[in-house]
Amino acid sequence: MNNLSLVQNDPWLEPYNGVLLHRHQRTMQKILDLTDGTGKLIDFSNGHLYFGLHRTPDGWVFREWAPNAIAIYLLGDFNQWKKSTAYKLISLDHGVWEISLSPDMLQHGMLYKLLMEWEGGSGERIPAWCRRVVQDENTHLFSAQVWDPNKTYQWKNKLPAKVKNPLIYEAHVGMSTAELKVGTYVEFTQNVLPRIAKLGYNILQLMAIQEHPYYGSFGYQVSSFFAPSSRFGTPEELMELIDEAHGLGISVILDIVHSHAVRNANEGLALFDGSDYQYFHAGKKGDHPAWDSRCFNYGSDEVVHFLLSNVKYWMDSFHFDGFRFDGVTSMIYTHHGLGVDFSNYDMYFNGDQDEDALTYLSMANMLVKEINKKAITVAEDVSGMPGIASPYQDGGVGFDFRMSMGVADYWIKIIKERKDEHWLMGEMYYQLSNKRADERTISYAECHDQAMVGDKTIIFRLIDAKMYTSMQKIDEDIIIDRGLALHKMIRLISLATAGDGYLTFMGNEFGHPEWIDFPRQGNNWSYAYARRQWNLVDNKELRYHLLSDFDRAMIRLEKKNHWLSQSMQPISLNDGDQVMIFSRAELLFIFNFNPSFSFTDYGFVAPEGKYQVVLNSDDKKFGGFGRNNDALIHATQQVGDQPGLLLYLPSRSAMVLRKV
Repeated sequence: MNNLSLVQNDPWLEPYNGVLLHRHQRTMQKILDLTDGTGKLIDFSNGHLYFGLHRTPDGWVFREWAPNAIAIYLLGDFNQWKKSTAYKLISLDHGVWEISLSPDMLQHGMLYKLLMEWEGGSGERIPAWCRRVVQDENTHLFSAQVWDPNKTYQWKNKLPAKVKNPLIYEAHVGMSTAELKVGTYVEFTQNVLPRIAKLGYNILQLMAIQEHPYYGSFGYQVSSFFAPSSRFGTPEELMELIDEAHGLGISVILDIVHSHAVRNANEGLALFDGSDYQYFHAGKKGDHPAWDSRCFNYGSDEVVHFLLSNVKYWMDSFHFDGFRFDGVTSMIYTHHGLGVDFSNYDMYFNGDQDEDALTYLSMANMLVKEINKKAITVAEDVSGMPGIASPYQDGGVGFDFRMSMGVADYWIKIIKERKDEHWLMGEMYYQLSNKRADERTISYAECHDQAMVGDKTIIFRLIDAKMYTSMQKIDEDIIIDRGLALHKMIRLISLATAGDGYLTFMGNEFGHPEWIDFPRQGNNWSYAYARRQWNLVDNKELRYHLLSDFDRAMIRLEKKNHWLSQSMQPISLNDGDQVMIFSRAELLFIFNFNPSFSFTDYGFVAPEGKYQVVLNSDDKKFGGFGRNNDALIHATQQVGDQPGLLLYLPSRSAMVLRKV
């Protein structure tokens, strides 16, 4: 049996070569089966062009897949929401239903639903493939909407170049406004895109785009997979947002949810045709035990067709440059990763894996590249399954990157459990840099997860209530000084040690206060914590902009020096001094986490030459104390029997030096 490259690169995988080879061959065979032997997933994934509502030269055609239905009717503004034979669908083969309508029977903006009838029952449903869903402000009920504007959106900008090392700005359109309301695509385009461009991030990751009935779900309880959320605006306004981002050189990826679906029957796919097994596993297997949602049956060809068509739809219709796949861990294990620590390799191959899900994800990654070779895919997988972010031809699942979720967990853990005078440099370096050699990863100090209600952002853990009283520049407060210093250091070291990319969540770059809490009954439906207070970072009398300025400087420094493409070499991991020094891409990264001691003439080995400071967290322009003269050129001298540098290292500060 020939070993796959994935196994050749990792001898610990040798006992599982057979399983990996089976997965590889299984995917190849499934592709051939689905494509009638052509192997072209791009031709297979066109369900969105057939199903749903479409304009035709003769009027309209609507199609739906509902194999358990015995009758289907269109209900809407056009027939006073009453069942009528004029709007009754006819049954075709393989559970497909169809109706053709004359041009005058539907008009742009009309609302409609399906009346689905099955043996023993009936119910109103929103079409599974519909592209526009709106909510009534008074009744709060959702309906599909005929969307056929007179003028189609005209794209102005080409797709950006492929991003080699992602610098991702994760954002939520609805909470991107400072006002106490839901933000819009237009407002995001006008007010937030320029901020992202100024900071220097090269990828915008948009959350909560697929329509979801409950705003507070953060977009992770999807009901209509092909409908961009209307609470933010129109499809064309989303297109303009993406187009404008491309014009600024920013790629846009969709936080796509194919891991589960909302269990709402009236709004989503659950019990769509009266059965619980049309899109999902039947019975208990189809219920997610932690998310109160429904789990897709990836072994169904019709479900795979639906999901792959969804991937193609977002890329073709909206020009998304790739995807961050949510909940991959939940998808690829029958136990959904709940209560499992993944402490040994056998846990990736012991039969608890959903092989159908792994096959689907491999196909989804291949389809993305068929559509656009420059597109990227990112897996949110906490399990660390070998091969998730390895090429399919090597035996992997084919994601370009995997989120290094353990980095954020590590920061929360040590901030909560230890005083910073007890932080260990060797442990920190290992936790931040540990990754499989055969996969590319994206690190982050915190994303949206760490900011949800009940938890705290990093800045709030460091500063807490002082944020309400002492963030003016005229205030003197040692807790604020400590918090700002560590906030900058944590972000810089997370980026400096990252495998191949870095991510931040909207507003966290400037230490946005408090948590995220969407309007709900428990907070009297308040928007106070579901927004971004840009006024704080714009106010030069406050300290927030100092953190933002530092974030911008470190992002731009990476883009100039490309250290994420280079290997990293530790120089000093001194637990006693709490000093960490390492080199990467002709740069020296020097961190003094010691809260009490500044070191004079701190010596360490360095390649011979002259060096200058290119970033200093203690610089006054970043809210530091300016304890070093960054204009000095530092020349190596003998440190013991090797060339090295002797530097002044202020407490709680970080410096980056570059060879002159």
